[in-house]
Amino acid sequence: MKKILVTGGAGFIGSHLIERLLNEGNEVISLDNYFTGDKRNIVHLIKNPLFEIVRHDVTMPYFVEVDQIYNLACPASPIHYQYNPIKTVKTSVMGAINMLGLAKRIRATILQASTSEVYGDPKVHPQTEDYWGNVNPIGIRSCYDEGKRCAETLFMDYHRQNKVDIKIIRIFNTYGSRMHPNDGRVVSNFIVQALKNENITVYGDGNQTRSFQYVDDLVDGMLKMMNSETGFIGPVNMGNPGEFTINELAEKVIKLTNSKSKIIYNKLPSDDPMQRKPDISIAKNKLNWEPKIKLDEGLVKTIDYFKKLLEK
Repeated sequence: MKKILVTGGAGFIGSHLIERLLNEGNEVISLDNYFTGDKRNIVHLIKNPLFEIVRHDVTMPYFVEVDQIYNLACPASPIHYQYNPIKTVKTSVMGAINMLGLAKRIRATILQASTSEVYGDPKVHPQTEDYWGNVNPIGIRSCYDEGKRCAETLFMDYHRQNKVDIKIIRIFNTYGSRMHPNDGRVVSNFIVQALKNENITVYGDGNQTRSFQYVDDLVDGMLKMMNSETGFIGPVNMGNPGEFTINELAEKVIKLTNSKSKIIYNKLPSDDPMQRKPDISIAKNKLNWEPKIKLDEGLVKTIDYFKKLLEK
């Protein structure tokens, strides 16, 4: 049994991670300020005597004795991270400083949930971990992109200067149950609109591409990375290399929901990347990890979740 701290534990990904960690017999603390996290994502776990919930903002120091820290705290959808961009930067940067300081003091292993957004609107395709990215430092997405890039810098410097045991993963588009229905992400947007038989809103011409991984595959990868050999720090891409246009995703959702929705097109937001596809060679070779769940299978599960949610 390990004692594990998960920041952002009530979020979409954090709640799935905590569920898995508890099922494996670990003691887990969820740390969340509930800006985008939802206590209902973890309420079914409260009766577990090995689980503890703490309301706390990672921009403030927190003290605890644990073996591992998963640093997931940060709003991750454009609607949420652009709502208060200064707070978003503070969460990424000050949150990293506080959690790295904690890891340094207690000698814990700490994993940073970074993002494919560090690659910006990439000029290299697919994206490999040695690509430095093409990021606008003063755009409306910069609070998230540059905040996560700075967090990676802090992780590397704490490792080099203070020998903190770090792990860095870069998460590509992830979907599944417990996504917020109004978070503005493409999968949840399309599914909710389709289930309501509303127009499906595509931004741009819909020919931009994304790669979609189901949350269970990501959690598998996170656990493998955290428990990988000492000295292997990453960064490591975690995503599904299957590549689809936004139009293809919209058509799949309409078909799988048997919806009467029509696709409409709006102006593409500023700095929205045209291509996004991970090269996962390092994850395959070092972690023996690759996604197993195909897009159609994952969409069916996610649609079922949103159906039940909308019926309440």
